Amino acid sequence: MSPTAPLLERQAGPLRGDGKGIYRIHVIGNSGTGKSTLSRQLSKLLNIPYVPLDEVFWNPNWSAPSNEEFQSRVDVLLDQHRDTGWVIDGNYSRRMGAAVKDERTDCIWLDPPLILYLPRLIFRTFLRLLGLEPTCAPGCDENWRDVFSLGDKSIIWWCITHHRYCRELGEKLIAEEGDVEDGGKVRRIKGFGGELKRWIGEVEGMAGGK
Repeated sequence: MSPTAPLLERQAGPLRGDGKGIYRIHVIGNSGTGKSTLSRQLSKLLNIPYVPLDEVFWNPNWSAPSNEEFQSRVDVLLDQHRDTGWVIDGNYSRRMGAAVKDERTDCIWLDPPLILYLPRLIFRTFLRLLGLEPTCAPGCDENWRDVFSLGDKSIIWWCITHHRYCRELGEKLIAEEGDVEDGGKVRRIKGFGGELKRWIGEVEGMAGGK
């Protein structure tokens, strides 16, 4: 058996895992790209805990912890779920250190066109403003003034101005860790939903055959 055989075996399915049936999946992408929806699906399919980083990071009233405190929170959660695997969504790479990056077996980068996910984000934001959709973190309510401002407090403005930035970060990540098609950890999912639907179908098939 060649030295690359174990890696090739892990590439065979839609998720790499650690080769022992444990999946530590990090879902990244711009705000509104569907990270939490996909993460919940993967959590249910694979029966692993879902950790939304927005809830880990934000204190009530949008109060941000220090980087050290945030890293400590993340480390505790990783320790709790080390034997079960996990699916974590959110970027926060500059704040939480390298713990998630070092431990993840798979990185799923959602990169749909802005024209697809911006309307979804706007609709979700309206539902949150009306109290019909949960906030991204407990005690972090959105308000009309901030939402329609042109600053970082507006999730809509953030989404628009960070589309290119998130794409550049994703491309840099592929350069560092490799595309899954070339034996790396990062799977980039683009398009208007067809590619994502096919991939989820593959994960469902894999999970059903476990």
